[in-house]
Amino acid sequence: MLLVSTVMGSGIMAERLTADIALALLCNALATGSVLVVLIAVFGPVSGAQFNPAVSLVATLRGELSIKGALAYCAVQVAGGVAGTLLAHAMFAMPLVALSVHVRSGGPQWLSEAVATFGLILVILGGLRGRRDALPWLVGLYIMSAYWFTSSTAFANPAVTIARALTNSFAGIRPEDVPAFVAAQFGGALLAAGVGRWLFASDANPS
Repeated sequence: MLLVSTVMGSGIMAERLTADIALALLCNALATGSVLVVLIAVFGPVSGAQFNPAVSLVATLRGELSIKGALAYCAVQVAGGVAGTLLAHAMFAMPLVALSVHVRSGGPQWLSEAVATFGLILVILGGLRGRRDALPWLVGLYIMSAYWFTSSTAFANPAVTIARALTNSFAGIRPEDVPAFVAAQFGGALLAAGVGRWLFASDANPS
């Protein structure tokens, strides 16, 4: 909820303060990256800071989370994301639900979402392998940069994508564009799980 309300709220605030799209995107990226650092550091010891169904999917494939547990996580992630949208709208005196008309579709954007999620999962797996203490910063900085090097502005999270369909603001996505984004995100996550298993293999067996 706090993650999505930050994504939404910072986008709405930026949109109201400036007509410069680049400046608005910069503000949105800084707010999102910063809150990820804080939330992962604070909630990591509680729940593993799994705010993302793609992360939960990979954790399940790695045997770190049961299927039942993963489904429960995903349900809470989506519910929290939707609550974050409603909260952001309430804070800015907007209708609580306003379906987005922001078009985000096409091969380049789907590829961007696959790349953004692939990179996010790989960063997480690498951090878990050798830099757990730095993981909040690694994730926050990666997402902040991915806002700028992807044409989709790096949603990289199915729950956030669903939540962003409920806002007709700077951060929104048309509901009809959501399924392709989510499919690309899960595809990128699965690819990263395979690459990460090879790249960050244990040193116990050099062969």
